[in-house]
Amino acid sequence: MESDRLTGEKINGERIRWDDLEQGNNYVQVQTEANNVSSKIEIITCDGTKDNVNVDLNNKSTLTGSGRVLSLDIFRGLTVVLMVFVEYAGGVYPSVNHSPWNGVTLADFVMPFFLFIVGVSLGLAFKNLPCRLIGTRKAIYRALKLFVIGLFLQGGYFHGSGSLTYGVDFESIRWMGILQRIAVSFLVAAMCEIWLNATNFNVSSGKSLMKKYRLQWALTIIVTVVYLSLFYGLYVPDWEYQMPTDLSSSKTVTFSVKCGVRGDTGPACNAVGMIDRKILGIQHLYNRPIYGRLKECSVSSPDYGPLPPDAPSWCGAPFDPEGLLSSLMAIVTCFIGLHYGHIIVHFKGHKVRVQQWLIPSSCLVLLGAICDYGFGMHLNKALYTFSYMCVTAGAAGFLFTGVYMIVDVLGYRKYWTIVLKWMGTNALLIYVLVSCNILPVLLPGFYWRQPKNNILRLIGIGH
Repeated sequence: MESDRLTGEKINGERIRWDDLEQGNNYVQVQTEANNVSSKIEIITCDGTKDNVNVDLNNKSTLTGSGRVLSLDIFRGLTVVLMVFVEYAGGVYPSVNHSPWNGVTLADFVMPFFLFIVGVSLGLAFKNLPCRLIGTRKAIYRALKLFVIGLFLQGGYFHGSGSLTYGVDFESIRWMGILQRIAVSFLVAAMCEIWLNATNFNVSSGKSLMKKYRLQWALTIIVTVVYLSLFYGLYVPDWEYQMPTDLSSSKTVTFSVKCGVRGDTGPACNAVGMIDRKILGIQHLYNRPIYGRLKECSVSSPDYGPLPPDAPSWCGAPFDPEGLLSSLMAIVTCFIGLHYGHIIVHFKGHKVRVQQWLIPSSCLVLLGAICDYGFGMHLNKALYTFSYMCVTAGAAGFLFTGVYMIVDVLGYRKYWTIVLKWMGTNALLIYVLVSCNILPVLLPGFYWRQPKNNILRLIGIGH
């Protein structure tokens, strides 16, 4: 055993770079053999804990020159392509757009895929954590930054592509959103990865991997039980909401919704919406609910449209698809991605990695199908039901395994992989410009003499 400071160490003739380790009195002990293809690195962090990581020094197919996992970047790029496609094709092809309530469509896989990717990335980012306190500080900072960006983009600051005005009233700001949900899931998963793993623990099999991260799995089960208990156990009383009679009037009309039930999975009386109304306030929820495209609420179903004459009273009620209770299952999706990242860290062979990925993916999809068809726990993106979490997380696992097989095992890397890698490494930028309508909002600001003579009208977009 040889001890050296973390300034860089040559192992088997190659120099290992250590980033972000300049703070704290950390050092590493490296055990190698001249002809060995792998090395065991024992890290002693600034908070006094130890951990053993098996590093395959000769297997370079998984990592790019910058230390990123190429197949993960490409999978993220594919998800970005899917996001852009459903954003613009959803209005034309209803089968592509988000499901109005129960069931899943192509668009309903985008959010779980991103959450899964966040989990995988966390498993890789914190594999050689030098100091838990430093890692905690960085994770909190990144989560807050992402939450604030989401609040700015989806809180109502931009009034839409048909208006050149901006600004948001704090009385009606939307607190939750897509980026906010990702930020919350990232923070919880990061804290678990930093603090809830067994140090000084060797991993040699799937069983030992589960044992090393048993505290994380225990928390995953607890979060799932809490979600199911609240979702099916909370009593939802009658409630009411107000809506303006028209956009130019300050007069409102009050609608009453009759509930008085437990465990309801419909749009009106579910526990997800009740918790958001009680904690966040109904004025802070998304005011264009997805169930507005149901037949009961739209004459143009499955698109939005005028209300039918006999529309239920709840059709116009705000509902947030990224609410508080449903975010618990989003956190579980992140935990599952974290497990897939752990497999990359602790298993160096392609065959064992693929096996360790396919088993949980198959089990998740099967469990989700059983819950849906056998127990009536419908697949529902708006409620982020347990069955929906299982099916989408399992699908993410299958797709990630397929990308890994093509890129890393078969070595198929053509020009399309370069494009997808770029999109994967710039996913947030593309999301902000495309899915948050920043480009459609900003481009009309450039016009000739009158706002209606803007760039979008010039190229035939808009009215």
